[in-house]
Amino acid sequence: MSKRPYNVGEMSVDSWPDVLRIYLDGIASGNATFETEPPTWEHWDRAHLPFARLVLTIGSVTVGWAALSRVSARAVYSGVAEVSVYVSSEMRGQGLGRTLLEALVRESELNGIWTLQASIFPENRPSIRLHQRCGFREVGRRERIAQLGGIWRDTVLLERRSTIVGTHA
Repeated sequence: MSKRPYNVGEMSVDSWPDVLRIYLDGIASGNATFETEPPTWEHWDRAHLPFARLVLTIGSVTVGWAALSRVSARAVYSGVAEVSVYVSSEMRGQGLGRTLLEALVRESELNGIWTLQASIFPENRPSIRLHQRCGFREVGRRERIAQLGGIWRDTVLLERRSTIVGTHA
């Protein structure tokens, strides 16, 4: 864990330039997302749930973010969301991703989410390990699910079931 004091807070439109900078870093890595172009704030805002949008800051610098996306518009899946967790490249390996993901899990449960999903490139072993440390389990592998840069890529599908939300019959 980073020795410097950090804060996990709510993301706002004012956070967008820093969130975008970190997202661009993830896009450039080639192992974080199928996206190749950055979204506008308006597009990103529509694509993510209105709650559990988090930024992690050290001092005044945003070094990571996490958010949830709907997996389906169907009401029966209202408690299922896909996670996004990004940490700036210079801050990886310090436990900040775990801090963000644990906070995201808490926020998701406070908002009625019973299942979290993550779709991760198999080459991104650190992200898979992070999710497993936070209670996610591998449920499958989607082979050749989409192309990135003209190359077919697989993803590993992980999920985490809440032990407090959606447990009643």
